[in-house]
Amino acid sequence: MEKIIVLGGGYGGMRFLQRVLGSDLPQDVDITLVDKLPYHCMKTEYYALAAGTESDHDVRVPFPDHSRLKIHFGTIDHIDMENQMVIMSDSSSLPYDKLIAGLGSVDNFHGVPGAEEHSYSIQSMEATRRTYEAISNLPPKAAVSIVGAGLSGVELASELRESRSDLHIRLFDRGETILPMFPKRLSNYVQNWFEKHDVEVISNSDITTVTAEGLYNHEDWMQSEAIIWTAGIQPNKIIRQLDTEKDRKGRIVLTPHHHLTNDENIFIVGDCASLPHAPSAQLAEGQAEQIATIMKKRWKNESLPETMPEIKLKGTLGSLGKKHGFGVMGGTAKAAVTGRVARLLKSGVLWMYKNHSGV
Repeated sequence: MEKIIVLGGGYGGMRFLQRVLGSDLPQDVDITLVDKLPYHCMKTEYYALAAGTESDHDVRVPFPDHSRLKIHFGTIDHIDMENQMVIMSDSSSLPYDKLIAGLGSVDNFHGVPGAEEHSYSIQSMEATRRTYEAISNLPPKAAVSIVGAGLSGVELASELRESRSDLHIRLFDRGETILPMFPKRLSNYVQNWFEKHDVEVISNSDITTVTAEGLYNHEDWMQSEAIIWTAGIQPNKIIRQLDTEKDRKGRIVLTPHHHLTNDENIFIVGDCASLPHAPSAQLAEGQAEQIATIMKKRWKNESLPETMPEIKLKGTLGSLGKKHGFGVMGGTAKAAVTGRVARLLKSGVLWMYKNHSGV
């Protein structure tokens, strides 16, 4: 019996299961999903949960209900590559023949003193719940500082503005222009939205220290009742501990078939993989589809291609509250969209995902 363990029911893990749990799954293959929660969490929507505009239930999707899938609930301690075992926090172990690790990322605090201890996060369901509680309990006119003006920071700032019109919201951006990865007119659109809705964008920022009462931007002190960190990610600790080749950001260097360069039985999917694109749910799903294809070829004893096709991303959509949005479709500036159309497109994509994620 070949034992396949999927670590993490994120976007990559879910897509892999959707593609292999079919009628062509060999009878001598055993598949187990390991996760600490009993449902898939839509991480791309954590900003809305933190802001209080979506409920906990709104960002959950049930795991596949399939007779061939076993689900093991628990917290992973580490991966024993030599003995091909997943060691759990209670010291129990799960043997594997093939491992698909999609454990996701955690905040990267870049060595800023006090950042980890005194800021809130939206990187996990548990952390996002704590952030929501903290924001909900803030008094009127409290100051909230969001450190990091990437897609997560922008969506959080705009959603929080709709949720709490009484708060003073600051969004700290290291660059001169917000969202520089998007076409200029999109970044201008977002900047104008923030100005219109009284969100303070602080460009060319450099957060040097974080305390329980506020933070220092360069040498300027700014009081904050809540600080939310959205300034970059790094691989999960369990993945960082693997004895294998990594890139300068600590992500795992993979072969063209998405497994470790020194272990063909461990596949990495999602944020922890060193790939030419920025981490995203789309990228994780694209990887998972290819890993599923590789598995099926192995089961049929078919030869693998030397390289896999390039993963083509469909674009990126961001929201500015519930009525406005922005994005690029197809990855080209010509397909830039803004306003209500962009928000409707994102809402449609989310609806499709939530209602068509079964096996």
